[in-house]
Amino acid sequence: MKASLTRFAYVVVFLAAVGYALFAFPQGMHTWQDKQRQIQEMEKRNDSLAKQVERQKEYINRLQNSPAAQELEIRKRLKLLHPEEQQYITGDPDAPAQPPAGK
Repeated sequence: MKASLTRFAYVVVFLAAVGYALFAFPQGMHTWQDKQRQIQEMEKRNDSLAKQVERQKEYINRLQNSPAAQELEIRKRLKLLHPEEQQYITGDPDAPAQPPAGK
């Protein structure tokens, strides 16, 4: 009986010391909460990056398996036309570059 009571007292003292350390020291509970918040932000960021990677994989798969998608992407990026096609540019032209100020 005396041994179990002593063991219980040690456990209570240990838990009290740990509780005091968590709340009393500046790098205790507040630091733990900050770390938890950082972990949640990183998990959200990882999820969004994983979704972005998945979209890119689907896009690459579409380009690999579809000649029409390949041609459309080539035409869009390289601004190429077939020989019988004509392209008309509408809208305001870009402003001309200003000459450098001289003496």
